[in-house]
Amino acid sequence: MTVTPDVDNKAVLLSLENVTLSFGGVKAISDISFNILEGEIRAIIGPNGAGKTSMLNVINGFYHPQKGTITWRGKRRRRMKPYRAAASGIARTFQNVALFKGMTTLDNIMAGRSLKMKRGLFWQMLHVGPAREEEIANRRHVEEIIDFLEIAHIRKQPVGRLPYGLQKRVELGRAMAMQPELLLLDEPMAGMNLEEKEDMSRFILDLNSEFGTTIALIEHDMGVVMDLADRVVVLDYGQKIADGTPAEVQSSQEVIDAYLGVGH
Repeated sequence: MTVTPDVDNKAVLLSLENVTLSFGGVKAISDISFNILEGEIRAIIGPNGAGKTSMLNVINGFYHPQKGTITWRGKRRRRMKPYRAAASGIARTFQNVALFKGMTTLDNIMAGRSLKMKRGLFWQMLHVGPAREEEIANRRHVEEIIDFLEIAHIRKQPVGRLPYGLQKRVELGRAMAMQPELLLLDEPMAGMNLEEKEDMSRFILDLNSEFGTTIALIEHDMGVVMDLADRVVVLDYGQKIADGTPAEVQSSQEVIDAYLGVGH
């Protein structure tokens, strides 16, 4: 099952062609091709061990595939490091919350503005003139994110003391602070109760519609995927087995078999 790369005439933001990633003799990803269109929510799903997180690691430069090509914003991308991927407009959250636990909510989200800080160390140490103006502007942007995520009441609290659901929200805020063109979310709903999932789903939809952020997400909750995603690519044992709209993927017998364990 495939889809054309110009769904609704949207531009292709990221394209992966025949990507293969191996660790020793084990192929985590085998000859996979798909694209992410500008402004869409693209879901990557599959059973445990399907290669989903490995795929995100390839996209943000943490892993370098042995074969295949990656095209970002129309340019073929070679061995890009994660910090260069971040500088080019790709932000990332993780399965396990990766925050500075001793720092406050505000400071964690401010850390996401690091790439936006243009003044050198000298000016920042003096904290006067242009450096002070820059920090005020960045802090104002962070305060807007805090209001958007409805976490003003925890802005001064160390994140290590926060409930898990709020920590996931802070991590989303830190990624938002980078103002990414492409936001990669690795299981944003993991470990959440129903109310927390509903809140996170709302934030993801609003981030996409109000800010125009393109989102690629891994998620195991199929109800969430079907509600959020414009298109879904399905992986199983490192191979692509389906690619299409939520309805098309949901009705695929191969996808049903993979989730039920048929043939394995």
